[in-house]
Amino acid sequence: MTWRAKAFIGVVIAAGVTVLTVELMRGPWVAHTKFMVYLLAAILASGLKVELPDIHGTLSVNLIVNLVAVAELSPCEALAVGCTSAICQSLWRKHHIELVHVVYNVAQIALSIDLAQMVFHYSAWILGPNLPFRLLATASGYFLANTLLVAGVIALTEHRAFRRTWSEFYLWSFSNYLGGGVLACFIAWSNMRLGWQASAMVLPVGYLIYRSYRLHLTKLANEKRHAEHMGELHLRTIEALALAIDAKDHTTHDHLQRVRVLAVEVGKEMGLVKEDLEALRAAAVLHDIGKLAVPEHIINKPGRLSPEEFEKMKIHPIVGAEILERVNFPYPVVPIVRSHHERWDGKGYPDGLRGEEIPIGARILAAVDCLDALASDRQYRRGIPLNEAMEEVARGAGTRFDGRVVGILRRRYEELESEAKTLSDNSEAVLLSTNVKVVNGNAPAAGFERTKPGVMGKGDFLASIVAARQEARTLLEFSKELGRSLSLYETLSLVAARLRKLVPCDAVAIYLVRCDKLVPEYVTGDDFRVFSSLQIPIGEGLSGWVAQNRKPILNGNPSVEPNYLSEGHPGSCTSSALALPLMRGGDEVLGVLAMYKQEADAFSSDHLRIMLAMSETIAASIDNSMKYQAAADSANIDYLTGLPNARSLFLHLDAEIARCTREGNRLGVIVCDLNGFKAFNDKFGHLAGNKVLETFATKLRLVCREYDFISRMGGDEFVLVTPGLSPESAQETCQRVNDAAAESAAGLGGIRALSASVGAAFFPDDASDGEQLLAEADRRMYSYKKLLQHTEDFSSVAGSTGVIQ
Repeated sequence: MTWRAKAFIGVVIAAGVTVLTVELMRGPWVAHTKFMVYLLAAILASGLKVELPDIHGTLSVNLIVNLVAVAELSPCEALAVGCTSAICQSLWRKHHIELVHVVYNVAQIALSIDLAQMVFHYSAWILGPNLPFRLLATASGYFLANTLLVAGVIALTEHRAFRRTWSEFYLWSFSNYLGGGVLACFIAWSNMRLGWQASAMVLPVGYLIYRSYRLHLTKLANEKRHAEHMGELHLRTIEALALAIDAKDHTTHDHLQRVRVLAVEVGKEMGLVKEDLEALRAAAVLHDIGKLAVPEHIINKPGRLSPEEFEKMKIHPIVGAEILERVNFPYPVVPIVRSHHERWDGKGYPDGLRGEEIPIGARILAAVDCLDALASDRQYRRGIPLNEAMEEVARGAGTRFDGRVVGILRRRYEELESEAKTLSDNSEAVLLSTNVKVVNGNAPAAGFERTKPGVMGKGDFLASIVAARQEARTLLEFSKELGRSLSLYETLSLVAARLRKLVPCDAVAIYLVRCDKLVPEYVTGDDFRVFSSLQIPIGEGLSGWVAQNRKPILNGNPSVEPNYLSEGHPGSCTSSALALPLMRGGDEVLGVLAMYKQEADAFSSDHLRIMLAMSETIAASIDNSMKYQAAADSANIDYLTGLPNARSLFLHLDAEIARCTREGNRLGVIVCDLNGFKAFNDKFGHLAGNKVLETFATKLRLVCREYDFISRMGGDEFVLVTPGLSPESAQETCQRVNDAAAESAAGLGGIRALSASVGAAFFPDDASDGEQLLAEADRRMYSYKKLLQHTEDFSSVAGSTGVIQ
């Protein structure tokens, strides 16, 4: 609450309390019964109140009671009736009551009734004993005092214009006050003829007035809600159009919302009328809608635009204006959208407007848009601090931007940016100007894509010839070396080493596609930890853009890679990148090859040409190495269970025995097979049998220690290599293996159809090498199996296990 509001409220309360105190003390109190009846009528009438739309105020039918009290009661009695009705009206059906509101209402009613009494008594000097005219004058005085005091406090506390508040919300009720005066006159006349008790007949009339008021204001409120709903629908439609831009440019939507807040606030300070403000509000959200006609790879390019790409980009204000012309806005949105890239000095586009020729909304939008864009991260650069962005905009005052707009922004940009951060139709086909040639406009804000002269072209023509021959010989040798390599790591390291000789760089990263992400498979050079830690979603950052669009990037900015500048490595200073896609078969992206250098614009068009010439060979070699590695992995893994196979078992067992020999440790080998598995297969089928084997393999992983080695020898036979396992502990492990076997088949037919025969052998007690150890464990397992066959059927001993040593 402002000090003006506090002062106004204090003055009114002081004057009202003074008037009320003086009159109540002065008296006289004469009409006791009539006073009590009118007091009760005022209390009842206070409940018949209606809420006024858009403001914190009410109206009730106690106006009639107050006017009758002024005409028929003494001043102190009339004040008592009016102030009591004010208290009741303030407290009736209120869940939250503020004392200052109640006191102010009592004070302003006291002043209104006191003024009405003065008008009623002194009007007799002018109008004589003519009661109707005196009561009409009294109602007018009461109207002025009552509505002016209420409108004044609402205007001050809700920061509204006083004149507009009074005229919009109270002036229309003057006729109701006059009507109240007429009714009061009728009541006073009937009281003189029939006695004051006859005024009770007017109570139904008061209730009828209340119902009429209520229905009227309810209808107004419904119409207002409908208008607000349509306005919100209009705004949501505009925002939906803006989301169409967001589908192509993922940095745009939040940018548009911030620009809207800043632009509207600057427009208010510049005194724009309501229509221009609404146009600016819509244009701020829709100014980039013409980018729908610009190819996505240009919009999201994580680097500077080429001249040809910028020519395509320059059409978006024209296309945006043509789209919005079809909307038929009630305010001038189209000129703002068309001209928001014009410059104050006339060097902008598309029309080359100058100075005041540019619409004021477009001038505001141009400065605000540039400020927020500079402070935001973009595909081709990182955002700069807000104060530095403001200084950059300020340097463009008088050349790029309107100086008045820049002055307001410079004074309020921190406040406006803070405010902005707190806020997060079937139409006919339109022929858009997507192929027009825009003459105006020299260069994009980030400048054109720059390249250095080719490294092979320095010096005289003899040097160029020698360099060309050297390049051809190097490419031939590189191709031969790649053809001899099958290991993926060897291939990637060879590619990186050879490329650093052909194209000087500080770092090389080879990203391969894994589950819709680019994963660094091989990184060498500076900032190794930075690039090797990246996980780049397809379509994001520099390398993600290259993979998605299958186009190379020359001298892109590496800092736009996701998580490149994180807390873990904030000091990275690589400034330029050369990245190109690696294609498998010409249509599938295998990965991205990226080369980095600390100097800005370090790579030339010759570098790109060399890389493109080699990319197909590099991709084919990497693809072959990946296939070879997959084949090598499959040779060591059992395809059904995912466990290591027999080949892997022997390799691992030999390594473990060598380790235990060096360290003097024990090693246990447990061999098990599934009793009754053939009968189970015959009964339930091979698919069910395969399912049991998969389930058993999964359960074995759970019952074993995390460093135990589990493999499938073949069929239903499995082997566990358990370092440091004692014979006593082996008994427990074997029992868990048997339980796992039974549980693996328990889900089929509800029976425990399987058990396990288990045999264990230990190094160095039972054997000195891997083959002997396995043979001994296998012999013991079959000995136990034969023992079970001689004693009972498998089904009757399901759940039993043993270790023969």
